[in-house]
Amino acid sequence: MSTPVRLLLCDDHAVVRAGLRALLSSAEGIEVVGEAGGGEEALALAARLRPDVVLMDLQLGEGMDGVTAIRRLTAEGSAGSRVLVLTMFDTDADITRAIEAGATGYLLKAERPEELFTAIRSAASGRTALSPPVADRLLARMRSPAPTLSEREHEILGQLARGLGNREIARALFISEATVKTHLGRIYGKLGVETRAGAVAVAKERRLLP
Repeated sequence: MSTPVRLLLCDDHAVVRAGLRALLSSAEGIEVVGEAGGGEEALALAARLRPDVVLMDLQLGEGMDGVTAIRRLTAEGSAGSRVLVLTMFDTDADITRAIEAGATGYLLKAERPEELFTAIRSAASGRTALSPPVADRLLARMRSPAPTLSEREHEILGQLARGLGNREIARALFISEATVKTHLGRIYGKLGVETRAGAVAVAKERRLLP
């Protein structure tokens, strides 16, 4: 009989963790060895419990976020664990940041239990596990050329990265707030994001900022 995959859960919602633990108890060959409610706790438990796989949410409330925890877990090799993301978010920025941080796989919470079980076993073996929508997004992004931003869009993106609001950007560039909003809409569309933070994250990853 093969050794079960030792799994550490990391999600800031206790109800979600309890549901996952109950669900995974029915999976053959998977053993939940611990639960963490945040990134810092996940790092500490991983160092002590040495799980094969850490099932990690990206949005962890206060404290260390999921991407930082992934980077720390994979860079420091605190337990030699693979990190499998399980989240509700599938924006290009979230996916890219998680994969670049070192995640072995990226699953959406809408997946069926059997697909989650398979992904955990794949991650434990070092194989990549991606939800179909996530795989589609990654392929589409690889096939599409890098977005071309206008000079004005570059300027607004730079102001955005400084943390300025629409009114402040309008004053800095001597344009109206309505014009700023129009440019932001175009920037979001070109970068495949829906938020200011997402735009800045993608811009940094693609080196679009000065």
